[in-house]
Amino acid sequence: MGPLNGSDLVDAEDAPRDEGLAKVEIALLSVIFVSAAVLNTSLLLVLWRQRKQMSRMRVFVFHLCLADLVVAFFQVCPQLMWDVTDRFVGPDLVCRLVKYLQVFGMFASTYMIVVMTVDRYQAVCNPMVRFQKTRTRLNIPVCVAWGVSLLGSLPQIFIFSQVEVAPGVFDCWAKFIQPWGLQTYITWTTLVIFVLPVVTVVVCQVRICRAIQINLYQKTQQSGSVGVPLPPRASGVVGMSKARVKTLKMTVVIVLAYIVCWAPFFIVQLWSAWDSHAPKETATFTILMLLASLNSCANPCIYLLFCSQFPKRLAMLLCQRQLDCKESMHEDATLVSTLYMSFKHVSDSK
Repeated sequence: MGPLNGSDLVDAEDAPRDEGLAKVEIALLSVIFVSAAVLNTSLLLVLWRQRKQMSRMRVFVFHLCLADLVVAFFQVCPQLMWDVTDRFVGPDLVCRLVKYLQVFGMFASTYMIVVMTVDRYQAVCNPMVRFQKTRTRLNIPVCVAWGVSLLGSLPQIFIFSQVEVAPGVFDCWAKFIQPWGLQTYITWTTLVIFVLPVVTVVVCQVRICRAIQINLYQKTQQSGSVGVPLPPRASGVVGMSKARVKTLKMTVVIVLAYIVCWAPFFIVQLWSAWDSHAPKETATFTILMLLASLNSCANPCIYLLFCSQFPKRLAMLLCQRQLDCKESMHEDATLVSTLYMSFKHVSDSK
């Protein structure tokens, strides 16, 4: 899964897999896939029905759900099928496409969190320098996140290919320039997908907290004196609404969840790339790498915790669908009954 897994290296030993560990992988991936698909699809349906009244924050959440669905269907699902079959089943083009989409999902989910955090930073610390709205409703930060993801995933197409690992046996593996190719690839991937985004969001969150702290201090000072001007960064925090405070807290939790889920994955990747004696095929390594995709399940759950109206709206959506279905069935029954009465009347008249 992700950039690499235990069977992706072209120089790895083609040894029989641990069937017990494979069953654990399949079970975990199945749970993660179903959970991520159901949770993100449900949230998307609710947000889509409210698309005319969506706030800026909900737009980011909407696209974050799309990114997490990409992770679920194009990263977790292919890896699940790969674990079931033991070998990658498909031609070279499909191999390259799957590897491209796997990293594309990681990029998209990560950089959607980045632009969401930067947007909150702009709203609190620099309210006069907000992203400009256009008549075409073009959300520039969202477009930047998708664009970076599309371009950042391109190396996968050239690194991975269908390789003959044994006489007549093919698999989707990576080819690296020896001896430094693998280390360079893993280090670069870690920097652009984890380190750089985490540094960016942490800096933004620290500055947001600093601005709020200045605001609280200024309010304390103002309680004893009137007419004291506010610092520029603090002025944007004065009168902050409860809704904005809630979105800030939600952003912090989303960032923390991302770090907790993905930090072990990238640590394991770096360890396996730079240490030739690393226990790459152990259960601990494998489980840590698999659990990284739990982040795609956590994001909609976090929104659920911070949006008390979400369960009610989801229930309304499901009830509305059932009502529409019942109305359709009632209309069909009425039509059938009308046709039956018409035929009966014609028959009686004859």
